[in-house]
Amino acid sequence: MKRIYFSLLLSVVSSLVFAQGPIRNYDFKFKLSGLSDTTDSAVFLANYYGGKQYYYDTGMVDNGVVHFKGDSIKGGIYSIITWDKKAYFEFVVNEPVIEMESNASNFINTMKVKTSEENKKFYEYLNFINDKSFNAQALKKRIEKEKDKANEAEKKKLQDAMIAIDKEVVAYKKSFIASNPDLFISKVFNASAEPDVPDYSEITDEDERNKKRYLEFKRNYLDGMDFSDERLLRTPIFNNKLTYYITKLTPQIADSVIMAADMLVSMAKGNKEPHKYIVHTITSKFEDSKVMGMDAVLVHMGQTYYCPDKAWWLSKEKLEKFCERVNAMAPLMIGKQAPNLILQDTAGNWKNMADIKVKYTVLYFWDSGCGHCKKVTPKLKEFYETYKTKGVEVFAVGTEFENEEWIKYIKKNDLKWINVSDTPESNKNAHDLIFQEKTTLESMNFRDTYDIFSTPKAFLLDENKKIVATKLMPEQLGEFIDNQLEKDSKK
Repeated sequence: MKRIYFSLLLSVVSSLVFAQGPIRNYDFKFKLSGLSDTTDSAVFLANYYGGKQYYYDTGMVDNGVVHFKGDSIKGGIYSIITWDKKAYFEFVVNEPVIEMESNASNFINTMKVKTSEENKKFYEYLNFINDKSFNAQALKKRIEKEKDKANEAEKKKLQDAMIAIDKEVVAYKKSFIASNPDLFISKVFNASAEPDVPDYSEITDEDERNKKRYLEFKRNYLDGMDFSDERLLRTPIFNNKLTYYITKLTPQIADSVIMAADMLVSMAKGNKEPHKYIVHTITSKFEDSKVMGMDAVLVHMGQTYYCPDKAWWLSKEKLEKFCERVNAMAPLMIGKQAPNLILQDTAGNWKNMADIKVKYTVLYFWDSGCGHCKKVTPKLKEFYETYKTKGVEVFAVGTEFENEEWIKYIKKNDLKWINVSDTPESNKNAHDLIFQEKTTLESMNFRDTYDIFSTPKAFLLDENKKIVATKLMPEQLGEFIDNQLEKDSKK
């Protein structure tokens, strides 16, 4: 199948405002000739939603004709897909009555639009683009053949021909949108436009020139994109623009992503479906990020757009569960004061994390029976033996509810850092121990306090017990600390 892409469409026309309500009493008729015996019984109607296509309806083909009728349908880009899924064509849904006919041998080139001004213009555009694409591909093949030859004049001639086609296409697109400002497809083309960034050849420093071009591209990338128009959700454009901006054009630093996320949500202008899609998409992309500090994005999205009772699209149970997680993560972000822990070591002595007077403390949660922990703990031991003389201590918290195997593992592997846990005995007498100020509620509930749902899990704390790093493995801890110590030496 030859998919229709819009990512290269350009325009300079500003975004327009169109009616976005559902289309009532729709009647779509398609006459499809040339279907094989195995595919002429039915075809599928599908629609884009975000970055994917979804099944919408099945239509039975009668003498080569298929009807789709209904009370209401939402505007966007839809597809007719043959039963064997080997061929399909796209069309614009923005009118109640559409009648088209085509041949399965080449749906686009043989398409005749009987009723639908929107689709007549759409297929005029597609046929023009297909012709130019065919010519461009032929030129590319000739350029490829010439690349190792010395005939510079011929190469330049071919390259100039490619440039001429590009200019012709750009001019056609601009004219199309200017001549058809009220068409939804013009809005789609306009939304998909990428900014035409100046070369800035007057800037001699290449790094500075590239930075200037990047900033200009980013500043204008969303021009023409109306995130409040629900119909654009049912095109490939909405998701492509959103995803590219948040993951490629935005520095992958929590504060930058959060600022971009808030800006994108605000562009939905109160339209519920685009608002939901933007919030859900950004939240999902950073929900399980392995990048240090990016959990701050999840917390921000949760506290700003989900909790409490803001995400109408989630059930009460799912929303409550999500908010519980977000609220548990919130105190554990980089820059936050690490909740203090007072727990017993293997000899039953109480160890207060706040009493550790070192430059850096590695707060390490682990389980002696955990397979991943068995790989990480020996590496952490190697790290500790190297860095303990540089002002580093490990406060290792065993997460097992029974301590026998934990103690055996510590002795067998000669783990000489601070090893603590909650013992079965202390859990039985937790109320009394807290009342006697031997420990604290946060300490006895450390699994909840530090959101320990899997192990191993590590936090790097500074001398004031503030969280300075998370999600670092032992080999990364050394590099991070070396960089910090180097920075400190230059102050």
